[in-house]
Amino acid sequence: MALLDIVLVPDPMLRERGKKVAKITPAMQRLLDDMAETMRDARGVGLAGPQVGVLQRIIVVEVPKDEEDPKMQYGFYQLVNPEIVKVSRELEEGVEGCLSIPGYTGDVERHASIELKGFDRNGKPIKVKARGYLARVFQHEIDHLDGVLYLDRLKSADKLHKLPPQEEMQDETEVVA
Repeated sequence: MALLDIVLVPDPMLRERGKKVAKITPAMQRLLDDMAETMRDARGVGLAGPQVGVLQRIIVVEVPKDEEDPKMQYGFYQLVNPEIVKVSRELEEGVEGCLSIPGYTGDVERHASIELKGFDRNGKPIKVKARGYLARVFQHEIDHLDGVLYLDRLKSADKLHKLPPQEEMQDETEVVA
């Protein structure tokens, strides 16, 4: 496996739509593994194809188990052509960061729960019902596939926060997607 370079704003690639994957090849599976390694190395919880310079509809997500919140959903996902098929009416505001926008977080409103479908790394159809933080991470990553950044979802400029330098490396795991 290899670490990939993370594309940063204002790179125009982050504003492009990813193309659907026609066939999952061994090279695609290696790319998904490299994305997972890159995400973990950067202390993130999600990464989308465009964030590593690949304009294809692929994401990796890993939300660790929270021992203090046993009801919180967690898991590791490598998804190809993910698509949100159902959203809750209920919205929740929460803190988000982005590996492509280092040093900042924003308060973003997202659907409290979603259902999505796509394919796993082996081409098997998969459906996921997600709520809370996991739902937030999926929505954030799928936005990347459509050229949308969390900055676009801020209701006002005062919802964007610059992190103090010492916090940029310490607290990003909790909010980076």
